[in-house]
Amino acid sequence: MFKLAHISDIHLGPLPDLSFKELFSKRITGFINWHRNRRSHMAGDTLNVLMNEIERIDPDHLAITGDMVNLASKREIVAVTEWLHAAGEPDSISVIPGNHDAYVPGAYEKATKAWYPYMRGEAGPAEWDEEFHCYPYLRVRGPVAIIGCSTAVATPPFAASGYFGRRQARETVNLLRAAGEAGLFRVVLIHHPPIRGAASMHKRMIGIRRFGAVVSTGGAELVLHGHTHLNTVYQLRGQRKPVPVVGIASASQGPGGSKPPASFNLFSIAGSPGQWNLTRERFELTAGAGQAGGSTVRLAETTRF
Repeated sequence: MFKLAHISDIHLGPLPDLSFKELFSKRITGFINWHRNRRSHMAGDTLNVLMNEIERIDPDHLAITGDMVNLASKREIVAVTEWLHAAGEPDSISVIPGNHDAYVPGAYEKATKAWYPYMRGEAGPAEWDEEFHCYPYLRVRGPVAIIGCSTAVATPPFAASGYFGRRQARETVNLLRAAGEAGLFRVVLIHHPPIRGAASMHKRMIGIRRFGAVVSTGGAELVLHGHTHLNTVYQLRGQRKPVPVVGIASASQGPGGSKPPASFNLFSIAGSPGQWNLTRERFELTAGAGQAGGSTVRLAETTRF
């Protein structure tokens, strides 16, 4: 049995001091939003509590579906790089970018270069190459094929949409077909939910129909996403049966906010092609987490697909 853990939207804090030059951009809106809304609920020991529980469970692999930073400043990207090195080896963690990782023009390339070891697919060069299309990537771990896609693009202020284009769609179909022919359980990672209505218009994914066609044509067993900071389960049409599309709350969201507290999914994958068995356990931060004498993480729900 293969155990796959899933977290998303780390938004690693605290927010570092930013220069006037860094703030003279879309970052100013995010800076204000952080101090008005997010700082009180996305700080403290929440992420550490969640990661300690994941370490205790010791899954075979960890998938992180984007939004590693808040404003994609240089110091944030460095901090996430150090955090990833402490979290585990690149072979055991797969990362894709989110819209916050591409917050302003140029940030996407800087983040991808810094975190490339955790985004490098089987066909990727040993060292990051700006001419190489990093996404989609394929990473094979045991009976599982992890296909990492990117919807991360720089957007204007007050927008957080994503884009899934034709080139990436063609290459993702080819990867899914090859993985299916190899008898692998196919997991697709994407940041924005590929479901109509799952996110508001200014936060939606452009290319939802295209992505749906990729899944139904190429085949997949599971799609994981983040972005909404919600615990959700949707479906997309598959080749033989519906494909679960599962979202997860932000890994840094403390209790008491308007969004659900930090959670992670643990997927148990067993069986063989055509007869896969998939179980999801969602673990959730409790109100006392991180406090003296308080609880930490509890099993909130179990779903069998």
